[in-house]
Amino acid sequence: MRAVWKGAVTFGLVNVPVKLYSATEDHDVSLHQVHDADGGRIRYQRVCEIDGEIVPYQHIDKAYDDGERTVIITDEDLKSLPAERSREIEVVEFVPTDQIDPIMFDRSYYLEPDSASNKAYVLLREALESTDRTAVVRMALRQKTRLAALRVFGDVLMVQTLLWSDEVRQANFPALDEPAKITSKELDLSKQLIESLSNDFEPEQFVDEYQQELRTLIQAKLEQGDALDTAATFGEQPEEEGGEVIDLMEALRQSIAAKRGGADAGKASSSKTASSKKAAATASSSTSSKSDESDSSDRKPAAKRRSTKAG
Repeated sequence: MRAVWKGAVTFGLVNVPVKLYSATEDHDVSLHQVHDADGGRIRYQRVCEIDGEIVPYQHIDKAYDDGERTVIITDEDLKSLPAERSREIEVVEFVPTDQIDPIMFDRSYYLEPDSASNKAYVLLREALESTDRTAVVRMALRQKTRLAALRVFGDVLMVQTLLWSDEVRQANFPALDEPAKITSKELDLSKQLIESLSNDFEPEQFVDEYQQELRTLIQAKLEQGDALDTAATFGEQPEEEGGEVIDLMEALRQSIAAKRGGADAGKASSSKTASSKKAAATASSSTSSKSDESDSSDRKPAAKRRSTKAG
């Protein structure tokens, strides 16, 4: 078990260092919801009722609604409240154990001695047990002040957080206001029935049959292959299988060869391109020379004509 709180029980000048552990746990099989058509997981989203947008958790505040008006409470508002961080379980008073009705009990926690000597712990345990008293205590748990009952459970001390008085509803049923006539014979028969079913309470004799049957059903489905791949229920696609595994050195050789082949091809292409350019340049030069000669022969007669006319 992991301690959820660490502090000390204090009464008078007595200080008993302790660690707090959750005394109970939920044994129910955890189930989630899926689509009946394909087994896909069903997800819940936080949608704003004004704009229909999905709201990220970091943009969600708390609010109080009185039926007509809503008051928004931000994280800053909550941080401004005085948080209770005391590390003491303060004994307020010792009361007869039978005066605390079980309806008041909320959560149960074991107390473990947290010191080199457990003498103070054992002393408190023995004192409570011998006087048949329960200590009513105040303590801070998860930043909230809580009322609790500190009592003996077997060989250990236990703290059971209590509901506040206004958290217990009053049972007002008009039907019980009407008088009912019970005969002595009916009462005697009821007592006989109770006696026939009387026994000492041994909790280990009782089991959660529904959860047992549920586990049996799940195991049977698994053995019959009636199950889906968990990743598939989240909509995850299986990774494609890789091709043939190539030796690392061989892959490097092939890469180098491919690179060299590309370089050689590039050189050949460059050489071929250069030859083409040279041939084109030679042809262009020849054509240019012929064109110049042609232009020269065409211009000479015109010059002679101009010269004769000028004379």
